[in-house]
Amino acid sequence: MKCCRLLIFYLFVLQLSYSQATKRGSFKQPNIIFLMTDDQRWDNMGCYGRPEFYTPNLDKLAEESVVFENAYYAVAICMPSRVTMMTGRYNSNHRVGFVAPDNYTLSQADFANGYPAMLKNIGYRTGFIGKVGFTVTESAQRPSTPKEHFYKENLANTFDFFAGSETRPDKGLEMWPENDPGLLEIYQEGRTNSGRTLKTGEAMLRFIETQPEDQPFCLSVSFYAVKHDSDKHVYMPHFEQFKNDNFSVPGNYVAGENEKLPKVVKENARGVYLHRQRTAKPEQYQRLVRRFATQGFSVDDQVGQLIAMLKEKDLLDNTIIIYTSDNGRFQGTHGLFDKCLLYDEAVRAPLIIYDGRMPESKRKRREEALISSVDMAPTIVSMAGLKPPKSMQGYDITGVLNQTQDMSQWRDIVFMEDLFLVDMFKARDNPNADDMNKKLITENKSYRARGVRTKQWKYFVYYEHTPKIEELYDVVNDPLEQKNLVNNPEYYDVLTELRNKTEELYQNAL
Repeated sequence: MKCCRLLIFYLFVLQLSYSQATKRGSFKQPNIIFLMTDDQRWDNMGCYGRPEFYTPNLDKLAEESVVFENAYYAVAICMPSRVTMMTGRYNSNHRVGFVAPDNYTLSQADFANGYPAMLKNIGYRTGFIGKVGFTVTESAQRPSTPKEHFYKENLANTFDFFAGSETRPDKGLEMWPENDPGLLEIYQEGRTNSGRTLKTGEAMLRFIETQPEDQPFCLSVSFYAVKHDSDKHVYMPHFEQFKNDNFSVPGNYVAGENEKLPKVVKENARGVYLHRQRTAKPEQYQRLVRRFATQGFSVDDQVGQLIAMLKEKDLLDNTIIIYTSDNGRFQGTHGLFDKCLLYDEAVRAPLIIYDGRMPESKRKRREEALISSVDMAPTIVSMAGLKPPKSMQGYDITGVLNQTQDMSQWRDIVFMEDLFLVDMFKARDNPNADDMNKKLITENKSYRARGVRTKQWKYFVYYEHTPKIEELYDVVNDPLEQKNLVNNPEYYDVLTELRNKTEELYQNAL
C-alpha cells in the first residue's frame, strides 16, 4: 500500500512537471540585448530631434522601435544608476553609491535578484561587456570603491561571457572564457589601438558569434563612451566628420556663471566649477560637443554592426534590443557641466526598445508614458517569462510596449533623487566619512535633493539645507526650466501636492 501511494505521488509529480514544461514550451524565450552608454544626453542623437548628432543606425532602429519621450532616471550618476537598472531598486533602497552614508557595495545576495542572475537561472546564456561601474562583494560593505574588484570571483557564476572593467578598459580589465581566441585577439597587449568603443563592439559581436543555436541569451553591453573627451578616448578617424561643425546651442546654455542657481549649488556642486573650466565659453562648448558627437557616432557604428549580425544569423525576429544611457549631462546648460542635479538635461533618458516579435504596427511609434530607470530590471525579467521579485520596486512596462496596458491605470509621476556631494566623494576613503557628512549638513553645504516629474511639472527640494530650497517648473510652458514658480502664490496648490507626493514616493522607495 505504501509503495502504491509513493507511485501515485511520483506520477503526480511527473504530470505536474510535464504540465509546467508544456506551459513553458508555449512561450519562446526571446534574446535580450541591453545597450547602455555612459553620460549620453537624451537629445544627443538624431532620433531625439538633433540630426547634427549623426546617429544613422540608431535613427533607423528608432524607426522600427518604441521610442519613449518621457523616460527619466531615478538617479542620474553612473554607479547608483547602473545598480538601479540592474536590480530594479531605488538608490535610497540599495544604497550603492559614491558617498557616505550611502556608499555600500552590492551584496551577492542582492546581485542574485538582478536581471542577469535571474535569467541565468532559467537557462539563458548571459554576457557582460564594458564598464561595470560598481562592485559586488559577498556582503554589502563600505566604501563602495575598493581597490580590488575581483570580478571573476564575484560575477563568474552569473556571466558566461565577460569582458569588463571598473570605469575604463585600461583599469582592471578581466575577461572570460580565458581561452576564447576572439577575446584574446581583441584585447591582446600591443595590438594597434582601435579605440575603446570599437573593442567593446568587437567583443559584443564575438558573443553573438559564439552563441549556441538552441539557447536564449541575455547580453548587457555597457559602452565606456560617450564619457571623456581626450584623444586617447575618442576614435579620431570618426572625429574627422565633426571637427569643423558648429553645433546648435540650447536656449538654457549659460556662458560664464549662472546667478540663478541656488547659493548652495553655486558654492559647492562639482558641475559649477567644471563648467567654469570646460564649457563656460562658447568655443569650449563647441569643442566638447564635437567630441561627444564623435563618441556617439562610434557607438552608433557598433549598433549598426550588431543589427547586421543579428540579421545574418536570423536572430533579429526573436530579439529585444533596449538602448539607453546611465545618466545625462548638462554640457553648459544651466551653467553646469556635470550631471546628478535634477534638471532635465541630467535626468531625462533616451530609451529605445525594439522587439522583433512585435508586429510593425505596434512597435513603430513614439510613446508618451512616464517611465523610470527603475523599471528596466522588472521589465527584462518579465520579457523572459518570469515574475519580477518583490525586491524590485519599478514597474513592468511590457504592457505599455505591447499596448495591452490600461493607460488610465498607469503612473502619472516618477520619483528621482540625487545623493551625491563632491566633498564627500573626495573623502570616500576617509574612515571618518560619516562625521564629515554630518559636518557638511550642519554647515549648510549639502545639496542632496529629491523630487518628482510629471508630464507638466518638475518639483525638487534640497532637503538637507536649512531652510529647505525648492524648485518648481511648468515644463510644458517652460521646458528649459528657466522660471522657478515656487514663490508664485498662483501655484501654491500644485506646490503642496508635489511636496506631499515627493515625500510619499520617497518613503515608498526606502
